[in-house]
Amino acid sequence: MDLSGKTALVTGGARRVGRATILALAEAGANVVINYNSSSDTAEQVAEEARSFGVEAMIAQADVGEYDQVEKMAKKALSKFGCIDILVNNASRFKPSPFPTDDIASWKKTTSILIDGPFYTVNLFAPGMIEKGEGVIVNIVDLSIYESWPNFGAHVVGKSALLAFTRQVALELGPAVRSNAIAPGPVLPPLDYSPEKVQRTAHKTLLDRWGTPKDVTRTVLFLIESDYITGEVIVVDGGERYGHRKHEEG
Repeated sequence: MDLSGKTALVTGGARRVGRATILALAEAGANVVINYNSSSDTAEQVAEEARSFGVEAMIAQADVGEYDQVEKMAKKALSKFGCIDILVNNASRFKPSPFPTDDIASWKKTTSILIDGPFYTVNLFAPGMIEKGEGVIVNIVDLSIYESWPNFGAHVVGKSALLAFTRQVALELGPAVRSNAIAPGPVLPPLDYSPEKVQRTAHKTLLDRWGTPKDVTRTVLFLIESDYITGEVIVVDGGERYGHRKHEEG
């Protein structure tokens, strides 16, 4: 797909990798819809940056885990642009969720964003893609699709389900719609990481360093433009998945 003149919506598009994705899409010539939940000022700043590339940009509030909010966002976006050609499901909630737990609400909140949210967005935007005969979906997962992480059960289950959904969408909506996933490794340290943890994480990779959000956005653009890839996941992690084998076998 040629991005010029197309319209892309990115969930969680106001911050971190979502923000970088919005700006990369805008620079490539796509109009953009920046979904946010509570950070309207930040979203509007990203929209202004996007417009500097000569494209149209709008912000759209929605907690993607809530169907009525996603439906309102979809109506707003479709009213302005007519069709969403590119959908990037990036919104996530990275909070501990020990198991067993009495905090059922926290489990549901995380999984609703990671599982229900992408289902809602694809379900609402896919008909327009099918009618147009072309559409691309990119879902942002992470290395938890390959391994369990202690105390992050809801996140692990949610991301794993999102990968399964990626493949199901590729099967159900092809050939008009292509669906792929990206599994980033360490590309942007969380705000609560100490300098020591940042360095320790770098040493877990085979490249012995952190990546950058651009490493992810380049892959987003690659998957949008590569018309013969669907149902796949690309890992962008500097070799972190295998880094624990750098020094010892077994």
